[in-house]
Formats: sequence, structure tokens, C-alpha cells
Amino acid sequence: MRHSSARGDGPQRRRPGAEDLGWDDSLYGNGNGNGDGRNGAPGSGAPRPADQGGTPPPDAPDAPDAPSAPVAPGVTGTPSAGGGAAVPPVITGGVSGPPVISGGVAGPAPGGATAGRPPAPAVTGTAVTGTPAAGTAATGTPAAGTATALKDAADPGSSPADGSEPEAKGSRRARRPRSKARRVLRWSAITLAVLIVGTAGAGYWYYEHLNSNLRKDALDLGSGGLEKPEPNAFGQTPLNILLLGSDGRNSEKNIELGGARQDADRKPLADVQMLLHVSADRSNMSVVSIPRDTRVPIPECKDPDDGKVYPQTTAAINTSLQHGGPGCTVATWKELTGIYIDHFMMVDFAGVVDMADAIGGVPVCVDKNVYSHDKKGHGSGLKLTAGTHAVKGVQALQWLRTRYGFEDNTDIGRAKAQHMYMNSMVRELKAGTKLTDPMKLRDLAEAATKALTVDEGLGSVKKLYDLGGDLQRVPTERITMVTMPWQYAAGGEYVVPKPGDAEQTFSLVRNDTALDGKDKKKPAPDPRPTTAKDKLDVVVQNGTNSTVTGPVSGRANVIAGRLASLGYTSAATDSRLTTQADTTITYPAKEGRGDALALAKALGLPKDAVKESGSATRMRLVIGNDWRKGTSFPVPSEGKKEADKAPDSADALNGEDKKACMKVNPAYTF
Repeated sequence: MRHSSARGDGPQRRRPGAEDLGWDDSLYGNGNGNGDGRNGAPGSGAPRPADQGGTPPPDAPDAPDAPSAPVAPGVTGTPSAGGGAAVPPVITGGVSGPPVISGGVAGPAPGGATAGRPPAPAVTGTAVTGTPAAGTAATGTPAAGTATALKDAADPGSSPADGSEPEAKGSRRARRPRSKARRVLRWSAITLAVLIVGTAGAGYWYYEHLNSNLRKDALDLGSGGLEKPEPNAFGQTPLNILLLGSDGRNSEKNIELGGARQDADRKPLADVQMLLHVSADRSNMSVVSIPRDTRVPIPECKDPDDGKVYPQTTAAINTSLQHGGPGCTVATWKELTGIYIDHFMMVDFAGVVDMADAIGGVPVCVDKNVYSHDKKGHGSGLKLTAGTHAVKGVQALQWLRTRYGFEDNTDIGRAKAQHMYMNSMVRELKAGTKLTDPMKLRDLAEAATKALTVDEGLGSVKKLYDLGGDLQRVPTERITMVTMPWQYAAGGEYVVPKPGDAEQTFSLVRNDTALDGKDKKKPAPDPRPTTAKDKLDVVVQNGTNSTVTGPVSGRANVIAGRLASLGYTSAATDSRLTTQADTTITYPAKEGRGDALALAKALGLPKDAVKESGSATRMRLVIGNDWRKGTSFPVPSEGKKEADKAPDSADALNGEDKKACMKVNPAYTF
């Protein structure tokens, strides 16, 4: 199975066990195969919903939870020994065997390789300096054929456009003070993965070694037909990445950190789930969390490893990972939100601890003393005094997993704590105050790539590095983190999406509207139509396909008939069935906007249904799942205005909020 293999070789440092953290292994199994409790009414350990083979006792303890994936910057190059500005590692070309690497990471001597893949470079902790001899590498003047960055190593043979060699460290250009922008660490949004893979690769062979660490899995196991959004007029598209925290106990290290040794063979749960949305123009980013116990439809999924088919069901969203892997969790999100997902990244317990150790601490705040532990075994073991603390290692994992001790002792408070951690991580690393030690960078590279499972589209170090470069363009003050608006279901045993508010949040993401409300623009006058109704070339397509509810047959023909009655007699239909949450009208050029708006008005569609497309060749009307019946578009609730930011119930947190402090539950203070 994909999650059963232990990664890495060589001696491993002992990780604190459950006893060290104040946890009791025997408390985390509840007899239902999941090893975790469920959201309950505030302040209580409510019963588990009967979706996993029965209901545990009312006082069933909460399971350890997988951490959120923190956000991190990246750097270009590897710092040289002795500190100073970051210098790209230099490797030689044309030697036999693995190259000797400068910048604190060294491989076997030239000529010492045997047939087959060479081993990962050994770490010496000392950079080689001075002028290199033929066939060697150093941080002085590089030999002919050298590469000076991980990206070059990923593409052997590349060189500057003018054919010249890279500047040496000792050159006039290299001695000039680097700009602040060069020194600032690049950042990403999944633990430290993108940071590491973009910085610690020293040479082609080490690059290949890191590639081999990555686990890869299928992106989408569902059968839905949700398509990637059309590019805007500038050819840009949004980027959506699902970040998952797995509670898998598939290795000794994960068992020590997570407890519940009896669950070692259980399939992991996706106890942390966050959708990271980066706008098409990369000006802003939104992160939407869903509480792990949210009860949702899980579509039919087929396990790519053994071919087992898991039938459609309704259950807690974290169990979707057990239906064939992360690809089923992606399919579940797409069905729930109507949002196309480009990639996923998943990390486990051990990876979070290793990476948190390497970065040296992230500041977090509590308003009172907190000890997340009680006589019944509830809690993560987190113990902090009131105020701000830099947490790292096991303590960082405890922070990310704390439920009992924050706010009302539910997953909602835990999600807020995870958001605070991620925001603080971003600020710290964008300030350039961490990771100046090349040895730490190497350790972090190993930890990140061994801990990650990614989809095939992100299955290489270079792709992750490129992703980091894309994400680092987003200003910290334009990052908004929210929790999906929710409400307790009958009985308070689990939560469900809050009607209206949850859909408003998802709709903003689908329409690439920032959740911070700063995308407001002064409306321009609507252009007038330029084409007569009976001459307008428009195609109508049925977009009501759904893996859960199924499509509504004949919708394109019904609406095309409606258009003909309104005078749009040139309307045609596309018989292909697709999947789309919102009804939209796309048009290919700016001069077509007036005609598209007139068409929308005739059908009763809102203005935001009209979208310019950089790839469209003709006007297209797609009937979405928001219009599954009738010939008149459903009228919105009376008084409801077009949303321009996340609803208050989403509990938004801005990336620049440095005063945020977690509220401690009075029952867990000291």
C-alpha cells in the first residue's frame, strides 16, 4: 500500500513517545477502526456519528490529529560555509561518477562511482573554497560546463543566453550587496516542501535522490467531469492545491508521535484539509479549511492499487482518504465545492516534526496558560504559559493538533490555531530570518521530500520549485484564511456546511474573488450589444453532471428552446455533458461583452455569470448545477446582495495579523 513504506536509511534520531508527550496509547482506539473521536457540542466529547460501524461511548477521547501544513518561503542557492549571502551550489560537468558539491554537501570523489544510480552525497559540513582543479568543484571560479542552481541541474546543458559562463563567487558582480528581494526566502503553502526542494538540491545526483524520496499518487479517483477554468483575457488561470495532513501510523516514528499503536495497520484519515487558492493574477491567496468531521457525500472511488471500488456514501470528510487514497479526498472536495483542484500535497506526523526542528521555531500566542491534557486522556500534551512562544519540533506538532484547550474544544478552534501557525510561518520566513545554515537546509530537504505524498503533476523537485516561485509572488497582507461556515447537525454529533454561507465562500473561490473583499473595482458602464439576437452565435451546453446526484437530462435543449422563444434563433447545442457548479456565459473578445450581458439579462442571470475567456472561440452558455430545472434562472433570496468577501461566519484571519492570540478554554489552563 502507498502509505505503508518507511522512508530513509541510516540511523534515525529517537522521537518522543506518547508517554513523553503526556498521551496514553490506549486512549486513542475506539473500536471502530478509525482511532479518533468526533466533534461534539462545545466543551464536550460528543459521540461519534454512526458512519464507521457503530457509536462509541460518549466519553470516547479525541484522536491525535495530523498537523496542518505550514507555509514556507524558498531561497535560490545554498548559503556558503561561514554565513553570508546565499550562493548557488557549483558542480562540475564531464567527470566520471557523482559530482563533488560545494556549499556544505559533498559527494564521492570523481571516478569513485559504480554502475547504476550513485548514492546520495555525504555531508561534510564544510564548503570547499578557492579555485578548483580540473574536474572538481568549489565556490571559487567554476570549471567549464558547471551549473549554478538547482534549476540548471534539472536541465543539464542549459547555459546563459549569450553562451557565457556563470559569474564566480569572487567576481565584481558577486561582491556587490544583494538586494533585499534576493535575500528574502521564497515561500510556499505546504509545510516546508517547496522551500526545501528549491534550495537544498546540490547537483544533479542529489536532485535525483530527492526526487526518489517523493511519494506519488493519483490526483482524482472520482468520475466527475469538472473542468479546469477557462483562462482570463491574459491567459491566466487560478491555482488550487488541496493540502492534507494524514494521521497515518505506518512507521515507528509516526506511532511514537501519534500514539495508538493498535492502529498501525489502519488506513490513515485526512484529519487536516485545507484548500489553497491562488488568484489567476497571483495578487492574492485564500485558504479554506473544512473541519474533519464535516459530514458530506463521498463519491464512488476506485483504489488504483488494488482495484477495489468504494461505493458512494455520506460520511465524515476525513474518511474519504480511506476510500482509495488522497485522490478520493480530492474528488470529494470537487463534488462538495464545485472547485477544480489542480494538485494535492499530503504530509504525516514525523515529517512535520522533522521540518519544524529544521526551521528553528514559529511564534504563536495564547491568552492564558494552557495544558492540553486531562484525566481522561483528552489533549495533545501542549503546555505553554500565557504570551508568545516560538514552538518547534514536537511542540509545533502539539500546537497544530490541539483541540482540547482552545476555544470550545472542537475542530473549529483547532483550525484557527493552524491558520495562526501558517500565517506566522509565512511572516518569519519571508523576513529572511530562518534557514541560513546549509546543513539545516539539507536536513529539511530530506525531511520534506520523505514526508510528502503528491500527485503525479507535482511529482518532481523541479515542479515543486517552480510552484514555490509562483506562490512567493503573493503579498502576505493579501493572504486570507477561513474555516468553511458550518453548523451542528441534529444531535450535535457532527457538523455540516452552513446553508448559504458555505456556498457563498465556495462561490467566491470558484469565481476567483478574493475573500478579503479588496477586489472591489469601480464598475464600468455596460457596453451595448453589437449583434442582433437572431444572428448571435451561441452554444448551449449541459453542465449539470454530478457524481452524487447525477445529471439532468436534456437541459441544453430546454434552455436552447427558451433562447429561441426570446429571439436567439441561432443558438445551437453541444451534446457533451460536463460538470459545473455555476451557470456561466463565456465570450472570446472584449467586443462581445455587450452581447453576453444582454443574453444574461434575457435569462435572468447575474452579471458575474458573464466571463471573458482567453481561449474561447465563440460564446458559450453552460447550464450549471445551480439551474437544474425550469427555464427561468432561480431568483436569489430577497435582499441578498452579490458577495464580495467571505461571510462573517467564515472567521477570516489575515496573513499580516500579528496580534492574533488563541483563546484558551478555562478547563485546560493552569
